Amino acid sequence: MDLKIVVASHKEYDMPKEDHYLPVFVGAAVSDLDLPYQRDDDGENISDKNSTYCELTGLYWAYRNLKADYLGLCHYHRYMDIDDIDIGKYDVILPKKRHYYIETVYDQYRHAHGSEGLDIAREIIEKDYPEYLESFDECMNRRSLHLFNMFIMKYGIFVDYCEFLFDILFKIEKRMGNVERIYGHISERLLDVYLERNHFEYKEVNLIEKERINWPKKIFIFLKRKYLS
Repeated sequence: MDLKIVVASHKEYDMPKEDHYLPVFVGAAVSDLDLPYQRDDDGENISDKNSTYCELTGLYWAYRNLKADYLGLCHYHRYMDIDDIDIGKYDVILPKKRHYYIETVYDQYRHAHGSEGLDIAREIIEKDYPEYLESFDECMNRRSLHLFNMFIMKYGIFVDYCEFLFDILFKIEKRMGNVERIYGHISERLLDVYLERNHFEYKEVNLIEKERINWPKKIFIFLKRKYLS
């Protein structure tokens, strides 16, 4: 089985040594750095959109320029624990869900980023992908989701998902323009919509964080957004 996992990075870092990991310099077109990784401005790309699409410029590069039995995406400091997983048994591999115990996925996004992006996404889905609308509404009203734009997918599913995702994001971009990191945030909420509608068999695995998480700070920001915004 041929597996390639893009490791999205904007800086030099201690990368995994396994052959199936491919470090990709995201935002290479708009950076002054020269990193020893595959650049995301090589071939067909949206590298210059990195400030608004975040790690998705690496995803788009893989979508347009890579082919393997399974393709995936992770971050330089965040990986999925796949050491003991028979990937070939599943359609999709995902990190375990994050749970929002006191609010829905939609409300969490609204408090963090404002509702406009997701509201426009719903309008586009209702018009262009009506078969996904029920799944969109169900996912937005849940209290958990798969975050970080991280996954491993069979090649055909990977391509289909990217076509679905980027079509929607490019249409949102035409209406919202350049808003820092916005399309990376919106896409995190669209992954489960795609999986829900297509009933893919997926396996959840543990998330490996290479850097310490400042939980008190994250909780403070969460409460501030919810109750003071």
